[in-house]
Amino acid sequence: MNMRRSTQAMTLALILSLASTVALGLQNPGETTSPAGRRSTITSLVPVGTIFRLQMNQALSSRSAHQGDTFTANVTAPVVIGGTEVVPVGSTVYGRVTSVTRAERRRHGTIAVTFYSLELPSKLQSYPIYGSLTSLENAKGQTVSNEGEVSGKSTTKRNVVFIGGGAGVGAIIGALAGGGKGAGIGAIIGAGAGTAGALLSKGNEAEVRSGTAIGMVLDKEITIP
Repeated sequence: MNMRRSTQAMTLALILSLASTVALGLQNPGETTSPAGRRSTITSLVPVGTIFRLQMNQALSSRSAHQGDTFTANVTAPVVIGGTEVVPVGSTVYGRVTSVTRAERRRHGTIAVTFYSLELPSKLQSYPIYGSLTSLENAKGQTVSNEGEVSGKSTTKRNVVFIGGGAGVGAIIGALAGGGKGAGIGAIIGAGAGTAGALLSKGNEAEVRSGTAIGMVLDKEITIP
């Protein structure tokens, strides 16, 4: 009788041991275990200077916008690092208006913005970011000759903003001259025209429509697991 009970006890212990091993193998299958027993996950580093292609979800206007207003934009092209997609299409970037200049005589309106948060489509986690507005036409870093909108690929002191465009344009992405308030390069009406009408006419407000394609460049690297 004692031998039978001992055999049953050994069988039960073996079953419990196998069950524990299987459960440990199924737990967190996407994670790896180091020799010391500590779990680790693979992370991706998105470097400074990475360009995000975005589409505005709301409209902005220098006529009505105020400092502190927030907006969102969707990622329209995946961000791929080392052959791995780390930021998929459909991710959401959150932005904030940092300054607004109304249109006035001989000067177009401007809107300055910054980007502060990235949310992946799963919406399980968001990541703080430091991003600036940039022109998609300048994604390769070359000097843009169109009224000096952007020069180079530097991520410091670019002062890139939305500037009021001509009829049917709404807004262009341009740079401020020397950081002066409202001193938009190429934003002076009739520059070089020398006509009285140009000197007296009022500039255009910066009108950024919902659905507008824009670029964001990272000013600080981010790590995404």
